[in-house]
Amino acid sequence: MNILTCEGVSKVYGSGNNQVTALAGIDLKIERGEFVAITGASGSGKSTLLHILGSVDKPTGGRVIVEGTDLSELNQTQAAIFRRRKVGLVYQFYNLIPTLTVRKNILMPLTLDKKKPDEAYFEEVVKTLGLSERLEALPNQLSGGQQQRAAIARSLIYRPALLLADEPTGNLDQKNTREIMDMLKLSNRNMKQTILLITHDEKAALEADRIITIEDGRMVGDERRR
Repeated sequence: MNILTCEGVSKVYGSGNNQVTALAGIDLKIERGEFVAITGASGSGKSTLLHILGSVDKPTGGRVIVEGTDLSELNQTQAAIFRRRKVGLVYQFYNLIPTLTVRKNILMPLTLDKKKPDEAYFEEVVKTLGLSERLEALPNQLSGGQQQRAAIARSLIYRPALLLADEPTGNLDQKNTREIMDMLKLSNRNMKQTILLITHDEKAALEADRIITIEDGRMVGDERRR
């Protein structure tokens, strides 16, 4: 079953002689539970695609459908709510709130909606990510790897349709990179989480079940590895 469909997605910035095409007619289908890596050189359009898939940006042409919702039909407020509830976003820099504990950072998406957490699921997430002993710590008391784990936990807490990870290991050393990739694989396999990993790291991409290659705003490769 497809959880995400892109139909002719394009993105153009500027106009006239200053016009730049970031994406040119992307057609893509992602099935529920897939772990997909999207690779390409800097400037290839992969991060632009992620922002559109996450409803952070809108395409110039085409449409994106996530779990039956056409993102082009959402206004700014609706897109923000959809993003909070249906899309988990993980970036290279962790974007944790420094004055809040790890627990409160993880629960922030639910807090914004005034919802109580499913405690059993919360415990499963923090245990899977190795954060059970660090829940009352502040972000500055964590290592880089632990901060990224907290960011991943926050992205998972709403059981999102998609987890979009944009170079999540780009700011980490080799040991922490290995740990974060293991955590992403665990959330994919144990929690059946659909993951799209944006990366230029070939080793990280090889951890995925499917590798999509973007070049000059176009899909030039789609390899299923498993």
